Amino acid sequence: MTVRIFDPTIEAKGRKIAYAPRPKSLAGLRVGLVDNSKHNSDQLLMRIAGLLERDHGVQTHIMRRKKSAGIPPSKEILDEFKSACDVVVAGVGD
Repeated sequence: MTVRIFDPTIEAKGRKIAYAPRPKSLAGLRVGLVDNSKHNSDQLLMRIAGLLERDHGVQTHIMRRKKSAGIPPSKEILDEFKSACDVVVAGVGD
């Protein structure tokens, strides 16, 4: 009998990630909050919004809930955030 062993590991390949430019300050900015629809993600995001407004001068926030944690936000949510927000925070519940 012959035993064949397969090695599923591969060499990790580096890749460059281009991050969005970060604002120097959050003062006066409008924040979008993406609720991933998991348990308590909305509560976590509301606390984050409160801290950002109280401690960092964020002007306002908009929170929208995705239909499911496993899919990206809808085009409508993305379009609204593009036009009404300066920065966006995605929250994870559980």
